Amino acid sequence: MADQAPSQAPTDSAILPTYARAPVAFERGDGAWLTATDGTRYLDFGAGIAVCCLGHGHPHLVNALTEQAQKLWHVSNLFQIPQAERLAKRLVEKTFADYVFFTNSGAEALEGAIKTARKYHAASGHPEKFHLITFEGAFHGRTLATIAAGGNPKYIEGFGPKVQGFDQAPWGDLEAVKALIGPQTAGVLVEPIQGEGGVRLPPAGFLRGLRDLCDQYGLLLVMDEVQSGVGRTGKFFAHEIYGVTPDIMSIAKGIGGGFPLGAFLATREAGKGMVVGTHGTTYGGNPLATACGNAVLDVILEDGFLERVAHTGLLMKQRLAQLQDAHPRVIAEVRGEGLFLGIRLHTPNGEFAVAAREEQMLVIPALDNVVRLLPPLIIGETEIDEAMERLDRACVRVERTLAASDKVAS
Repeated sequence: MADQAPSQAPTDSAILPTYARAPVAFERGDGAWLTATDGTRYLDFGAGIAVCCLGHGHPHLVNALTEQAQKLWHVSNLFQIPQAERLAKRLVEKTFADYVFFTNSGAEALEGAIKTARKYHAASGHPEKFHLITFEGAFHGRTLATIAAGGNPKYIEGFGPKVQGFDQAPWGDLEAVKALIGPQTAGVLVEPIQGEGGVRLPPAGFLRGLRDLCDQYGLLLVMDEVQSGVGRTGKFFAHEIYGVTPDIMSIAKGIGGGFPLGAFLATREAGKGMVVGTHGTTYGGNPLATACGNAVLDVILEDGFLERVAHTGLLMKQRLAQLQDAHPRVIAEVRGEGLFLGIRLHTPNGEFAVAAREEQMLVIPALDNVVRLLPPLIIGETEIDEAMERLDRACVRVERTLAASDKVAS
């Protein structure tokens, strides 16, 4: 994840200190609201980093989890899992894919997608083709392979030699991508909208250009929809906005509604190398996780739900534009699609996140000096009104700090 605000976490914690945790803990949630252990209520426009797509305590998700928990949690993939079969079939029916493999996280979903792309070429008689072209500003996870794919030196440093097989191009630069294609190239790995990179939308024609290059050179187009998928943009998956279909796609976050669940999806052709014994997981796709995934789809795929997300996102983007007009010294740009929104700031995003939290609102820092607004997809105008009031007050807090700095400087 991107840089976070300074932490005041307890120094006697037994948890490995790899997180800069905010000095607040939550004990319950309801819809778009979280209640801290001291009783303070926060408007949650982070949703666990785009995970809690149905908000907190959604009755249908709670019922599905409770009902399945009373029956069976885990059996392993040595046996048939009806809940996983149903969820996979539903995902296939609503997407480009023919196959689904369930994981526990987005990073595992990316690992599986990377392996599938490499194995496709090996099965086609070209094991030398194992390189994927990736992009500056990307984030694909924290495993050794996915940090190499993301290319951020901050995440790679200190973990030994960088995993081979990833060639990075500037975001949005088709000519640079074309120049990187060589005899070892297996495909292109791209987020249709960069999340951790700062909610960066693709330039016009960029994704279509990637698809065309992959078709021209016999490469696979692999999309990372871990953050942008499962209704976040007002479409089931973000690539639908651009009319471009991948060969392989990784998903996670929203698909479990808060329960750890991920997956990678592939066409029959792209997945042809993944036969018995080539890949596996102990927990992935167990009855409890996939029962939650099915409950999420019950809601997300209801008639009109995605259209409401798109409408709510447009309304929120308009309100954020008004906020920018009111606070031009703080807000530089509003960007995003649906309820996958970002505010690029003139002032440090970590400071703004703290100011928002002081107004009992949660936002998520990202690169490019952006804070992300990733609310539950169930929000309506009431929550948007409340969010704008709190963001307005956060901007005022930041402006006071700027005014004080100006006074000192003069």
